[in-house]
Amino acid sequence: MPDPHRFNQPLGGNEMPRFGGIATMMRLPQAATTAGLDACFVGVPLDIGTSNRPGARFGPRQIRAESVLLRPYNMATRAAPFDSLQVADVGDVRLNPYDLKDSVRLIEAAYTDIVANGCRPITLGGDHTIAWPILRALKARHGRVAVVHVDAHADVNDAMNGEKIAHGTPFRRAVEDGLLLNDRVTQIGLRGTGYHADDFDWCRRQGFTVVQAEDCWHRSLVPLMAEVRERVNDAPVYLSFDIDGIDPSFAPGTGTPEIGGLSVPQALEIIRGLRGLNVVGADIVEVSPPYDTTGTTALLAANLAYEMLCVLPGVEVRA
Repeated sequence: MPDPHRFNQPLGGNEMPRFGGIATMMRLPQAATTAGLDACFVGVPLDIGTSNRPGARFGPRQIRAESVLLRPYNMATRAAPFDSLQVADVGDVRLNPYDLKDSVRLIEAAYTDIVANGCRPITLGGDHTIAWPILRALKARHGRVAVVHVDAHADVNDAMNGEKIAHGTPFRRAVEDGLLLNDRVTQIGLRGTGYHADDFDWCRRQGFTVVQAEDCWHRSLVPLMAEVRERVNDAPVYLSFDIDGIDPSFAPGTGTPEIGGLSVPQALEIIRGLRGLNVVGADIVEVSPPYDTTGTTALLAANLAYEMLCVLPGVEVRA
């Protein structure tokens, strides 16, 4: 149980060399449960829902390894999350690597426990299949949620190779389950080739706002995020961030890369643009370390996960 009178702090480089110690996210303490926590980092090392290049099962471990470079204070936004929130790394969800349907069940059960006391999870994936069971658990706690979904793909396939559960289907299943406030869902960065115009138009017919990547080229996304904040208003909102939403020149380590994606500054504008909203959780998914041996993609994901922490409600911003 965390000490309620002292906030956990990341282990500093002067206390332990950055290449030493146990690899938790930002070298935070590891906790067995979310009791006493305001927010947590949690890994979901799943990639058996992947349709192309595997390896996202190694994402959580590599993101944690690269996160040793992160420091507690956000120099750009002045956010000091560890001065006002109790945060820990609660480890990885136990999965069944031989059964995707059973893994989905295990994820939902784990997240039901994680959010039961109001803790807000930031998830290190794992392929995008995991968003569906997480949203199911969040509905039990918060009701239907708004979503900001950053991705190259809409992930609303009815089926993939005849299977209803896969990394390309989670938001179709979420709509069918009544998990979303459809008119408060925004998808950003969609692009690439498809099988039919309905790949994106189905989303629009559900009430989603679809911002294709071409509409983001050569511009700041600060005005877009002002529109998102107005649309979400006071609803609980979940951020689901597929690393392939970013152009593969910046994030090559992913399973289904698509050219013409978002830049890293645009990714930061999206996340920072959520400040002031009731963010109830977030994920960064589809990081596949075997396809980026430099660690750059995982380093980017670690920074984005930290930025997600910085926009949670209750984070202190120093004047």
